[in-house]
Amino acid sequence: MSNPNLFFPTPVWVTKIKDYVNINNDIYKYIKDMQSMDEKGVIKSNVNGWHSKDFNLADEQPRKFISNISENINSVLKDMNWDDPDQKIKISSMWAIINKGGAANARHHHGNSDISAAYYVRAPENCGDIVFYDPRPAPVFSHPKAKSPNSLNAMINSIKPIEGYLILFPSYLEHSVNSNISKNERIVISFNINIGNR
Repeated sequence: MSNPNLFFPTPVWVTKIKDYVNINNDIYKYIKDMQSMDEKGVIKSNVNGWHSKDFNLADEQPRKFISNISENINSVLKDMNWDDPDQKIKISSMWAIINKGGAANARHHHGNSDISAAYYVRAPENCGDIVFYDPRPAPVFSHPKAKSPNSLNAMINSIKPIEGYLILFPSYLEHSVNSNISKNERIVISFNINIGNR
C-alpha cells in the first residue's frame, strides 16, 4: 500500500543551537537584569509567571542571540520556499518568560506574524511541556476513536523543553505551556517573524 499524501501539513521545527551553553549564560544575565528592573512584567498568556517587556533588539545580547540562530531561521525559510531575496524578513518582537513552580501559559496564538519561536535558556526536568493543538476545525469537531495517537490522527502534540532547543512554528498554531512542577525556573525566549512587505 502506498504512503498517503500529506496535504496541508503543519510543520514544527525543533533544532539544538550550537554553543548553546555560552549563548544561554550570556542571554540569561540580560533576562535577569530585565526582571530586576521590572519585577511586575506584563500579562499576556502567562499564569503566575513573569513575562518581560519586548527586548530592545538593538542591545548587544539580543543581537548576538539573533546572529547565533539565524542559520536555523534560514532553514525554515528554505523549507517553506519563502527565501525570496526581494522579500523582507524581520524579527518583529522578542521577549522572555520565566515560569517558577506552578506557573504555566494559557492556550494562545501569535497574531499578525508568520513564524513564531520558543528557545530554552533554562529547562529543568518537569518544567512544563509546550503543547500544540490541531489548527483544523473539522477533525477537532468530529473524529473517530483512534487505537493510539499518531502523526495522522493526533489533535494535540507536545514537546519537552531542553536547554538549547529552538522550536519554530507557524504563528497561527495555538499552543500552551503545562505547569512547571519543578523547583527551578523555566526560562524561554519567544519571538515573532514577519515575512513580506508588512
